[in-house]
Amino acid sequence: MDQLAALRALRRVVELGSFTAAGAALGVSHSIVSRQIRQLENQLGAQLLNRTTRRFALTAAGHDYYLASRDILDALDAADRAVALHQAQPSGSLRINAPMAFGTLELATWLPDFARQYPHIHLDLVCNDRIVDLLDDGFDVALRLARGLPDSTLVARQLASSRTVAVAAPAYLARHGHPATPQDLAQHNCLMYSSGDKPAEWLFTDAAGASHKVAIQGSLQANTSVALREAAVGGMGIVGEAAFIVRDALRSGQLVQVLPGYTLLPRTLYALYPHSRLLSPKVRVFIDFAVQYYQERHWD
Repeated sequence: MDQLAALRALRRVVELGSFTAAGAALGVSHSIVSRQIRQLENQLGAQLLNRTTRRFALTAAGHDYYLASRDILDALDAADRAVALHQAQPSGSLRINAPMAFGTLELATWLPDFARQYPHIHLDLVCNDRIVDLLDDGFDVALRLARGLPDSTLVARQLASSRTVAVAAPAYLARHGHPATPQDLAQHNCLMYSSGDKPAEWLFTDAAGASHKVAIQGSLQANTSVALREAAVGGMGIVGEAAFIVRDALRSGQLVQVLPGYTLLPRTLYALYPHSRLLSPKVRVFIDFAVQYYQERHWD
């Protein structure tokens, strides 16, 4: 027996005054309504309606049960309306995790536009360079810059790709010289991103498409790209960074590109979120906004 359908049938019978009217309102025959209520009475072990050939009346137990079930149905209807409102108007708290450099230098530039478009969403941005567990740490979505992602139960939506460039300060190169090939990096102080997959290994591709894998070493490793950029600006060594991180320093001349005839593997920007048959509206509109933003804009 569908108890919820039986509760709705009982309510309609009581409020409309007949089985026929209740059936018409519910879109079923009066005999189905009668059967639903009898099944409900059998399950409860109590008579809810006193029936005659022409009329019915609630029993004392039926009266109390009707009042209680009416409150339950009203609460369910209110819950349905609340969900429908969320579907129509994304709202609530959206908890986002992003790498420190991306969150600070890139995400913060377009997040205000998203906020203006969806004013009922409260944004909670947490920036760090450690890999978080979305479910355990309570995040709705994470943004990741990576050359590849491990197998995961999460959905990974590719958003954009960022060039990776090797850069150094002019003062450092004046002291130590310009490397001519990737292999020359063995003689240089290279600054390493410790949260990367293989921080002591850089992979270059030349103009002919040949790969050059280089083992590097240096006096600094850090788990945030911003610190490595600033160390490079200070003349400490050579660093391989996503282009958006060093864009302004390259334009100002604080950093210059080294090995311009070679390219490092690019980093891909992904949006990660849990599998769900019904994706939360606030997550859906955030993903859609990010996808459209990077489709319309060339990213370094």
